Amino acid sequence: MEYLSVWMFLVMSIFLMFGFPVTFTLGGVAMVFGVIGFGWDFFNLLPLRVWGRMSNVTLMAVPLFVFMGVMLERSGLADKLLDTMGILMGRIKGGLAASVVVVGALLGASTGIVGATVVTMGLLAVPTMLRRGYSKEMACGTVAASGTLGQIIPPSIVLVLIGDIVGVSVGDLFMGALIPGLILVGLYIVYIFIAGYLNPESAPAISKKDIGDLVGKKLFAQVMISMVPPLFLMIAVLGSIFAGIASPTEAAAVGAVGAIILTILNRKFNIKILKEVMETTMVLTCMVFIILCGAALFGLVFRGLGGDTIVRDFLTLIGEKHSYGMVLAIVLAVIFFIGFFLDFIEIIFIHVPVLAPIMIEFGFDPVWFCILLAVNLQTSFLTPPFGFSLFYLKAVTPKEIKTAHIYRGVIPFVLLQLIGMLLIIFFPSLATWFPKVVFGG
Repeated sequence: MEYLSVWMFLVMSIFLMFGFPVTFTLGGVAMVFGVIGFGWDFFNLLPLRVWGRMSNVTLMAVPLFVFMGVMLERSGLADKLLDTMGILMGRIKGGLAASVVVVGALLGASTGIVGATVVTMGLLAVPTMLRRGYSKEMACGTVAASGTLGQIIPPSIVLVLIGDIVGVSVGDLFMGALIPGLILVGLYIVYIFIAGYLNPESAPAISKKDIGDLVGKKLFAQVMISMVPPLFLMIAVLGSIFAGIASPTEAAAVGAVGAIILTILNRKFNIKILKEVMETTMVLTCMVFIILCGAALFGLVFRGLGGDTIVRDFLTLIGEKHSYGMVLAIVLAVIFFIGFFLDFIEIIFIHVPVLAPIMIEFGFDPVWFCILLAVNLQTSFLTPPFGFSLFYLKAVTPKEIKTAHIYRGVIPFVLLQLIGMLLIIFFPSLATWFPKVVFGG
């Protein structure tokens, strides 16, 4: 009985590896082991646990951010933005790929949904890059990695969920993630330019004939028309938080309304699109919340059986024998490894509630540690065999693109994300300075 929680975690992991639905696995395993550990009275605890999650005000931001992202996907803004950035940067070797990174960052900050960003750019950017002579690996790797930037660049659903689970202000996490997100964008662009310089065949420059004759005021006007809408939405959402006008949940509502306004201005809005966006939002939100309920049950039983004590004792032993830096390395390595096999939502709801309180108890800054988790979870979208960004991209790319091309293309970007995570580890102020400046403390 002492190690019942360990057996519970093992059984859950085996069921997930065999492809059983996450929600039913979490809830079912929790109920079975709850009855074994506590008897039938265990079921008296469940309603309050589930109600506590469902009535959480912070989590109201999830459906609002999802709505904002899906609406922007249908607005047609990505097409204009990608064309304009390609014209602006295409004459440089690797410039078209760098423009894809910039667009991915702007769309990520506007939508926060990896699937929407990767699919949109996969349909638009990959065929364009292949026609311009880019290698398949460079085209696929750039799009897949750029599409994941919305998981770290605020407003991010990942940060909302982590903040709620760990008990850290979502506003602090949004501020703390800005600089790390921009660092990742910078690392991607620097790598692309270096790759284009060393191997021009993989990322050639676009000829002036292909770019067109937009110069001067015409080019400036097109850049403004394409860049202002997503920047407006970013400022509306994040600016309302910075200024103290709105909480993150209220800012999500601002973003949802802003997305509708931009779709109307782009002449794409109609009742059919509104209905489709609402249906998609409902499906995605239900998926998140039903997993959240299953994870709440699992966490209740796991803690009740003493699982968190076992983990804490194990990590404390490592910290005493070696150092707490070693503990941090092990925790981040474990999350990176399980990211090869599990979805980010599963990791957030299963592993973060156990590990994060222990790490904060060891003296690690909560905001800094949560940003590290977010960057680490972003990497899980790119790591085969179950990187969701890879699946999304393969579904929309031309037939000549093989899975091997995508896997080889994302390897450099996974390494760049690990470099970015190391920078945050060795320079914690990258994640903590901005929240202190904005909110004080």
